[in-house]
Amino acid sequence: MKTFTHATQDTNAERYEIDTYPSASSVLQNSSMPPAPLLPEKAFRSHAPGYWKDANVREEDWNSAQWQLKNRVTTLEGLEKHLVLSQEERAGVLLSGNKLGMAITPHFFNLIHPTDPDCPIRRQVVPRIEETFEDPDEMADPCGEDSHMPVPGLVHRYPDRVLFLVTDRCASYCRYCTRSRVVSGVGEQELHTEFEAAFRYLEKHTEVRDVLLSGGDALLFSDSKLEGILKRLRAIPHIEFIRIGSRIPIFLPQRITPQLCEMLAKYHPLWMSVHTNHPRELTTEVKVALERLANHGIPLGNQSVLLRGVNDDAAVMKSLVQKLLMCRVRPYYLYQCDLIQGSSHLRASVSKGVDIIEQLRGHTTGYAVPQFVIDAPGGGGKVPVNPDYVMLKDEQRVLIRNYEGKVFEYPEPSFQPVELAV
Repeated sequence: MKTFTHATQDTNAERYEIDTYPSASSVLQNSSMPPAPLLPEKAFRSHAPGYWKDANVREEDWNSAQWQLKNRVTTLEGLEKHLVLSQEERAGVLLSGNKLGMAITPHFFNLIHPTDPDCPIRRQVVPRIEETFEDPDEMADPCGEDSHMPVPGLVHRYPDRVLFLVTDRCASYCRYCTRSRVVSGVGEQELHTEFEAAFRYLEKHTEVRDVLLSGGDALLFSDSKLEGILKRLRAIPHIEFIRIGSRIPIFLPQRITPQLCEMLAKYHPLWMSVHTNHPRELTTEVKVALERLANHGIPLGNQSVLLRGVNDDAAVMKSLVQKLLMCRVRPYYLYQCDLIQGSSHLRASVSKGVDIIEQLRGHTTGYAVPQFVIDAPGGGGKVPVNPDYVMLKDEQRVLIRNYEGKVFEYPEPSFQPVELAV
């Protein structure tokens, strides 16, 4: 165990226990070395400096978002410096520049097991050859966003809300990305957002009351550039509600500075949806970042994607949602993985998602149970999918079952108005 001081604390810096995996070189030199044990997933731990422990990285650099972005792992050589890759991974990396770029921040990279290709963090960010497999059910634009884009970069699919795609870049790239066609700069399309045209559209369409900033990740913008967008939106009277969808607090918690949070707090009501899939992602640094946002009055919700080999297990999901509540984040959605091209190896079954929700409902706090949804292919929007708790329903009664399988009868109202004599 080593200790490492983190400047990301709001007040006095604390010292945390650090867990590090053995390096790939040490594993190769000693083939009998057993894999590092998996950590208790409910614990909040720091993994810094992890794979960078021999790089003499200064703490102020490690805690800098700019340093993290500059030192992202983006090449096969960078991966193999620390990881023992499988054949499927190595081939996937060589082809990753044709579909979705690879980039992993040092903070997030430290969560990856060096030798286990089934590591749930590794599966999310290290390309695999399966991404090139063709499945006739998969689509480049599974949510039908391009067909609901009245202005380049602005998606108006629901009556009172819009999706504003403000950038095509992220701190790290998820291999199941719904927008892999435009994100990272190497896909088949490019994202051209016409900001002024989008603002004019919003000014004209008074039915829009809710704007979600996404992309890419809006929190990659500088404070001043992001504030310019928020200020312009707040100047439109009928826009009541602004949201930011971001994986930055997870990939790059160093970006969540007091200065950023103070700026965001000027534009309330402002909410943030973060994206976490596995409890290991909730490190001490991430917890500090999320709490900092919450302390500035920003309500937080989490959106997870159901992924095979990552979180398609009720025990893993239960640990994740409970840790999220400890970070003051409400589990909001559990998404069935979209039919994005090259995602078949990561998609779990719908029945698995329903089973997980059933094993959460009644077995943990209600606040911890997300809504399982399928984003209907082709642009149909989010459709909730729930376990069937209603067993029979007629005009007299409803038969329901609880989480234990016990059956109860609830009578329908039989009230009849009384006619009073005049």
